[in-house]
Amino acid sequence: MASNASTMAPDASLTRYMQEIRKYPMLAHEQEERLARAWRDNGDQKAAHTLVNAHLRLVAKIAMGYRGYGLPVGELISEGNVGMMQAVKRFDPDRGFRLSTYAMWWIRAAIQEYILHSWSLVKMGTTAAQKKLFFNLRRLKGQMQAIDDGDLKPEQVAKIAHLLDVPEQDVVNMNRRLSSADSSLNAPIKMDGEGEWQDWLVDDSESQETELANREELTGRKALLATALKTLSDRERHILIERRLKDNPSTLEDLSQQYNISRERVRQIEVRGFEKLQKSMKAQVAEQRQAVQQMQSRMALA
Repeated sequence: MASNASTMAPDASLTRYMQEIRKYPMLAHEQEERLARAWRDNGDQKAAHTLVNAHLRLVAKIAMGYRGYGLPVGELISEGNVGMMQAVKRFDPDRGFRLSTYAMWWIRAAIQEYILHSWSLVKMGTTAAQKKLFFNLRRLKGQMQAIDDGDLKPEQVAKIAHLLDVPEQDVVNMNRRLSSADSSLNAPIKMDGEGEWQDWLVDDSESQETELANREELTGRKALLATALKTLSDRERHILIERRLKDNPSTLEDLSQQYNISRERVRQIEVRGFEKLQKSMKAQVAEQRQAVQQMQSRMALA
């Protein structure tokens, strides 16, 4: 549903915008039903615009109730207008209730979502309980006359948690979030501008260079092992893998029964296979080093 000028963002003059929307008359119940059916059944854009315009004052009234979150009222109204248009899209006049009753839920939802995403750089809440806490904590603190007291008293926390049916720790955390603004990690530590807060953050994880080196070394070792295993006989390779390269190694007894030989013989094959494996891997490493030295020599001569 396309929007016209009256459903777009209010301009810099909020007073002029409020004067403009008062020009649109309220609708009688019969008019509202007729327009709603024209939109629902025939896609009548003009009817939809008339429904939206007639409720712009409702949007502004609801938006004014959210002024305490430090966001421009014009932006709150704009988001509420989006919710109003969504309500008109989904309104069913045959259910018997008025559009304003149905629309106020869409308007509030749109405004609240905007506040949650704009009030802080850090996500404030995602669950219904967290959103309920965010939008009711200020009101309940006002009733308790605890707006500027910093941390809430234990009895206040317990009461709010009970009223909103949320954990007490959620109340404490949300109150602290609402009591302090976000700070940039790029903000200077001192007035002279030298040093930033992010400089004091310690990253205990390995650097990207170290991770890359470790990954390349592991890949190289796997390649050496795969090549060395090919130098063993099938029985040597199988016994060595079963005994030394598995998380849950097979026992000598299991392998002795499988090959119909003694456990001592299985042990001997395992030791011999491991020695051959080591010899092959050492030979590969020596060849690689020799190749690197030859390449370095050629580069030096060039």
